[in-house]
Amino acid sequence: MDIARPDLKKKKRTRAILFGGLAVIAVAVITVFLTRLKPAVPTVDGPLFTDVVKRGPLLRQVRGPGTLVPREDRIRLIPAQTEATVIRIRVLPGAIVHPDTVIMDLVDPATQQQMMDAQLALQAAQADLQNTRAKLQSDLMTQRAGAATVSSDQKQAQLQAQTDKSLLDLGVISGLKYNESRGKADELGIRNDIERKRLELNQQAISTQVAVQQAKVQQAQALLGLKQKQQDALSVRAGIEGVLVDLPHQVGEHVAIGTTLAKVVQPDQLKASLKIAETQARDITIGQPASVDTHNGVIQGHVSRVDPAVQNGTVTVDVSLDGALPQGARPDLSVDGTIDLDHLTDVLYVGRPANGNENSTLSLFKLEQGGKTAVRVPVQVGRASVNSIQVISGLQQGDTVILSDMSKWDSTDRVRVE
Repeated sequence: MDIARPDLKKKKRTRAILFGGLAVIAVAVITVFLTRLKPAVPTVDGPLFTDVVKRGPLLRQVRGPGTLVPREDRIRLIPAQTEATVIRIRVLPGAIVHPDTVIMDLVDPATQQQMMDAQLALQAAQADLQNTRAKLQSDLMTQRAGAATVSSDQKQAQLQAQTDKSLLDLGVISGLKYNESRGKADELGIRNDIERKRLELNQQAISTQVAVQQAKVQQAQALLGLKQKQQDALSVRAGIEGVLVDLPHQVGEHVAIGTTLAKVVQPDQLKASLKIAETQARDITIGQPASVDTHNGVIQGHVSRVDPAVQNGTVTVDVSLDGALPQGARPDLSVDGTIDLDHLTDVLYVGRPANGNENSTLSLFKLEQGGKTAVRVPVQVGRASVNSIQVISGLQQGDTVILSDMSKWDSTDRVRVE
């Protein structure tokens, strides 16, 4: 027979309440402890690019890719001067050509016919000139003969008047007879003056009419010269010493007036055409020194032109090359160019971090003593170069900062560096 023990039940209940209270207290303490724990410092793996903050002179530069292109005064585009058909190609692109080198032959029957017409027109104009000269000389001789007759008659009348004057004084003839002879002499004198002036005017008219015919001859000669030039242009010549770089037409192709038939350049007269990011091009001015890396040598030069327009986020900058071209330099060769903007003296600077724009505030990780951890610090930067950037505030000389892209750790202010 079991004996009831109420004191044991009471002890068990008290023990359960005590353990439950202890468990609740333990959970509360653990929760508070966990909430007060700081999150674990993340570890950055992989190679990191770092740099030490320095003080001293800073050369500001900008860099951009580009190509070697011929100078404008060393390019010759050969246009078609008439509508024609390509019948022969004598030189292929890449060949060295001379001014008289015939690149291709064209044919145009209309040009040949026009040249023959121009030759006949010149011959006709020259014949008209000779005919006009002969006719005017004949008319002039007739005019001179008439003037000579009048002059002779005038002299004869003067002599007769003088004779009649003497006879009048002797009383041999009457005054009426003398007046008649005197009037005839005066009339012939007037006619003689008129004929002399008419002869002078005719001589001037001859010069004018001959000049008109000579102008027609010159016009016909100019037209023939143009047609001859067009005829000669059917044999397409290089025109300069250089290299044939483009020949866009084939045998049998018909070309219109003004169509580019060939392109000849002088490969020893090149310039660099660089593409500079629009955000970096605002300080570029004409005359600034530059260097161009052809991957087979570096050539010094200077900025000769800055395109005022922006295309696809870049500005085209032309660099004239001052040094000799290295071996293998040719048009359309890919190059890298660097332009010197200015020199900053006695400034604080550091290597340019990834996504580091000038005149802004950057968030960089600075290595703490020992180099095992890095803490985020705000850094105000100023002007930038290709590989360096000016530090305005936030860092001191000798500080080491991480330049690699740390956007993956934007949510933390401290990292462990392995």
